Amino acid sequence: MPGQKLKIDTRRSRIIEILNRDGQVKVSRLSEELNATPVTIRSDLDALERDGYLERIQGGAVQTAVNYYNREFIQRKRLGANVKKRIAAAAAELIHDGDTILLNSGTTVYFTAVELKRHKNLRIVTNSLTAAIELGSVPSFHVILLGGEINSRDSFTYGNDVLEQLKRYRANYAILSIDGVCAETGISTLHAEEVMVERMMMERANETIIIADSNKLEKEGFLYVCDTQAVDRLVTNREADPSVIKRLREKRIKIILG
Repeated sequence: MPGQKLKIDTRRSRIIEILNRDGQVKVSRLSEELNATPVTIRSDLDALERDGYLERIQGGAVQTAVNYYNREFIQRKRLGANVKKRIAAAAAELIHDGDTILLNSGTTVYFTAVELKRHKNLRIVTNSLTAAIELGSVPSFHVILLGGEINSRDSFTYGNDVLEQLKRYRANYAILSIDGVCAETGISTLHAEEVMVERMMMERANETIIIADSNKLEKEGFLYVCDTQAVDRLVTNREADPSVIKRLREKRIKIILG
């Protein structure tokens, strides 16, 4: 809002709106958009972090995991959608017609499902309700939705029934959306219900592809899934910190930037 300075409460409310929309904010961009000095914006971000609205990172801030996952799936699907679509498109390019794929749940998985519709004759096994519905509309696809207990908020199935069904299948790829990728501490998630599902999908696939935006790099979720070396490829967005990418490549993970 050039030429007009906002009151502190109005400015901070606007920062939260932008953060909810984009999933992350940059000091430089907020300074320009809100007509405030970088020092003022940094002070706002520090205050909002103390109140639990966000987590500070170099040059800006990202949503806290708690705030992110309290959103309904449809709301979260809108957050950082452009970045997720780029990651999804890059992941889909790794797949060939006729492949068998295991998919877990998450908004980036949903966008990957949309991109996979460019292919033909795929066999897809998933515990994601939204991915199954999206992919089930393609006549040449064979889609299997794993039955089990339902997490209605995040639209996925889980439990022993899901694990027993997964044992029946072998796949070319497991494409997994997770909550934390750290070179030293490994792959992690916030969902206790999905840990065993993700591990089983990795076990049943020839290759594991992790899809995660740069906000999840060097982050640790609540629950450990596997060591970093167990992952074959990581697909993330091109804005990722080069030093973080370097550390992950040193773990012999192939990195694709979308």
